[in-house]
Amino acid sequence: MTNRAALFDAAFGERPQAWPLPAATDPEQRWWRAVAAGGQGRYAVALGELGTLHRTSAPALRSLAMSTRASFLRQLGGHREAAGWDGRALAAAGGDAEAVADALIGLAADALGVGRFAASERLLDCAVGPVDDADDARLPIRLDWVGAELAMMRGDGATAVVHAERAVAAAAAHPSTRHRLKSEVVLAAALCSHGQLDRSRAIADAALDRSGDLGLVPLRWALASLLADIGSAAYTPGQVSDFRVASADTVRRRGGVWSDR
Repeated sequence: MTNRAALFDAAFGERPQAWPLPAATDPEQRWWRAVAAGGQGRYAVALGELGTLHRTSAPALRSLAMSTRASFLRQLGGHREAAGWDGRALAAAGGDAEAVADALIGLAADALGVGRFAASERLLDCAVGPVDDADDARLPIRLDWVGAELAMMRGDGATAVVHAERAVAAAAAHPSTRHRLKSEVVLAAALCSHGQLDRSRAIADAALDRSGDLGLVPLRWALASLLADIGSAAYTPGQVSDFRVASADTVRRRGGVWSDR
């Protein structure tokens, strides 16, 4: 497998656990390398690659790099700082539909994270056109993730489940293992918000094991956090707590800085 194929497979394919990652030889490969490293919680490596891309001459790729940095900040609880990077991403996107869509979806996620639900809804509405125009199957999945999260924050569990199940269905046809797992995480949370705790617990338990196998530490932390609240059918509360603490510690060791919000 070439370096190019290996990096794409780690970022958006079947091997998100691949490590060490081969060196990138062009800007697009740097973005893939950053995405793959961030999925594993290796934020120091990912941010190093993104720092180079922020200076690239290609506006669309520069925008995607900024949106990716924003997504890492959100994963660590920094929605306000993320909004600044997503705003820069939108300004840099020009007419590139993929970059515009990524930035708008990111801004919607940033807004809901600070309680600006109406703004989040408007941004999601604005993102629909660019998502439709872009030739990227991951974007409708992201759109439904944030749609589900917004519905959860508003207390509308039924709508959250609709969005989450649509994301799961779309992710099933996508080559990205990470997107499939993240969609399961969102579905487990949506089901919890809708009072379907047994189904939520079963999905979260299975996804927790899968996240460990795949080395997707940020998702493992999120799943352990959910199971700490609703209880696991497979693990004791102490084990779930250990998974959560270990995941958070791994993120810190790999360069992640948790936000105090």
